[in-house]
This record gives sequence, structure tokens and C-alpha cells, in this order.
Amino acid sequence: MLDTIDAVAWTSLLLGLFLLATAIGELRRPGMWRAMLREIEASSALQLIVGMVELALGAAVYLANPWNPQDWLSALMTILGGLMIVEALVFLVIADLYLRFWLPRLGTDWRGWAIISFLIGLWLAAAGTLRFL
Repeated sequence: MLDTIDAVAWTSLLLGLFLLATAIGELRRPGMWRAMLREIEASSALQLIVGMVELALGAAVYLANPWNPQDWLSALMTILGGLMIVEALVFLVIADLYLRFWLPRLGTDWRGWAIISFLIGLWLAAAGTLRFL
């Protein structure tokens, strides 16, 4: 049974769908990401939870996708998982500075971050889906 599961395809598809959903949410209600970051900035408990969740998800993505340079999607998902782990650890150490860095960038009415997230999500979801065909 486990031999028939393509972890790379599933990881890419699910991460892509996550990015699509969050981007659509931000495009539908501009300022949602900024408000969320402000709430996280105000709560040490939320900072710890966010760091732990990203660490766990990054580890899952990294471990589910073995490094295979001949498979570009597998290599990309391994790199993304590793970056998620690094970001989570940085966030746990300096959440206040990290959030102070991102809040001004999300504090404008520029919808570019949501559009970029949408396009990356669409690309990851498509890449994952194409592996099932």
C-alpha cells in the first residue's frame, strides 16, 4: 500500500492548496494577514504555537520528500521543508523582530503578496496533480 503513495505529489498538492486558500482569503478580505500577524505579535503563547506548528509541518514536508536531484519536485519539496524548519526556529528565537520585519510589508494595501502566494500555490497544486496522471 505505501509503495503506491506518492508523498511528493501529495505534499506539493496540499501545500499548493493551502497557499491558494490563504491567498484567496487575503484577496477577499484585504488586511487579514496583517491583522493575524498583529494578533500573533501581541501573544507570546501564539508565537510559541505558530513556531511549533511550522516546525512540525516543515519536518513532515522534509521527511516525506527524500532528496532526489533527478526529481525536481522532490528536491524542491525537500528544500521547502528545510526552509520551513529554519524559519520556525528563527521565529521561535526572535519572533518579535521577525514580526516587526513583516508587519510593515503587509501593512500596505498592496495585494502583491497575495497574488504571488496564489500563483505559487497554483503552480504547486498543478505540479502535484500532474504527478497523479
